[in-house]
Amino acid sequence: MKNIFVFTLVLIGISFSSMAQYADYFTSATMRLDYNHVGNSGEEHFAFDQMVNDGDWAGSKTVLLDNLKLGKYFFEVKDSKTGTLLYSRGFASIYGEWETTPEAKTEWGSFHESLRFPWPKNEVAVTISKRNINNGFDPIWTYNVNPKHYRSFSSPVKNHYNTIDIVVNGKPEHQVDIVVLGEGYAKEDMGKFKKDAQRFAEVLLNTEPYASFKDKFSIRAVETPSPDSGVNHSHQDIHTRSALSVTYGAFDSERYALGFDNKTIRNAAAAVPYEFTAILMNDSIYGGGGIYNLYITAAVDNAFQEYLFVHEFGHHFADLADEYYTSATAYEMDAKHLEPWELNVTANADPETIKWKDIVTPGTPIPTPWEKEKYDENSIAVQKKRVELRKSKVDEKVMEDFFLKQKAWDNELLSNMKYSGKVGAFEGAQYKSKGLYRSAANCIMFTRHDKFCPACQRAIKLVIDQNTK
Repeated sequence: MKNIFVFTLVLIGISFSSMAQYADYFTSATMRLDYNHVGNSGEEHFAFDQMVNDGDWAGSKTVLLDNLKLGKYFFEVKDSKTGTLLYSRGFASIYGEWETTPEAKTEWGSFHESLRFPWPKNEVAVTISKRNINNGFDPIWTYNVNPKHYRSFSSPVKNHYNTIDIVVNGKPEHQVDIVVLGEGYAKEDMGKFKKDAQRFAEVLLNTEPYASFKDKFSIRAVETPSPDSGVNHSHQDIHTRSALSVTYGAFDSERYALGFDNKTIRNAAAAVPYEFTAILMNDSIYGGGGIYNLYITAAVDNAFQEYLFVHEFGHHFADLADEYYTSATAYEMDAKHLEPWELNVTANADPETIKWKDIVTPGTPIPTPWEKEKYDENSIAVQKKRVELRKSKVDEKVMEDFFLKQKAWDNELLSNMKYSGKVGAFEGAQYKSKGLYRSAANCIMFTRHDKFCPACQRAIKLVIDQNTK
């Protein structure tokens, strides 16, 4: 009992210390540091744009340092006079994916990006680092932030958007705060947008492990009406300029949807307190995307809308890796990394040191046998048929029926194996058939399943914990 009391006092002391540090160094506002990220497959550069007051700080005021260190990039904020580390976060970016595409080998790209952190009272140094092959971080850009710079806009932008409280459970600093933006919703579609946002919240918060922590989430929506309904489809020659300029066909991948107008998206999101962003696309074509600590996009009017919400949010919220390996991707994976940094995949199949050793089901062999050859044979045939259907430009309903049959086949196989439902090391993950492993036979990050594997669930819990203390 005495030990518990002492431990509690230590935690209280840490909390008060962090609060004092926050009050000493930061105001109650959010600084958004905007910059341009420019380069190609061989080099990258950064150029300062502006500093913007992004509204009241919605993040934790006690957990200012990121101990998870997920993401391809990592940024730190240090006091310029003392060098004291004040704030840090891992993140990913559109540039980080684009630089691995064939396009980056032949031309330069420029992407607008933002870092968000509490508004500093005095000058600070912001350093962006990039992950190296040993999973450490190498500094690649430092900018000295002067809050009184002539391109520092310290007054918050006046909100001219209509906002909707979907679920609000407490003060932003103690909650995971999600903003939902609408893309491709005309003014007359705002009623539908509200229902879609409510459905997103319901689906997410009824999926474990979010369901067990639903009281730690607040979800607010921002109405961003577009001139017309629908989203741009470059591959189908459907051209629509919607409010946030999201488009299908990102990186020449037909169903990958991204928004490249960072300022517009950020300005809209800032209408409410937020840390995470969901962009719902008023479209029936299956598609979306998710980037760690940036945003998700997800089409709302297709048979897999619920899966899309949760799968893409897994990327954005907890940097979960895709566990599938037979589908084509828009970008190339970096084969130089010996061990993935994501918490749900591994290259290490040693039962004594595997990253989820503590949750392996007793008696489960590592690596874990499964019907891989049978799965691969069917999956290859599915991908071949999928390409044929796309070339034939069949109706989207035909594609949905095809995907539903695939889902049923996958679930039947993966639910009825010797080690189904067990935690082990199942070979095949993160776009690699050999040498990478996932923790379970099936998962939302592997197929269009409706449950997260135990490794994914643990990763999500860690992020919830870091953002709600």
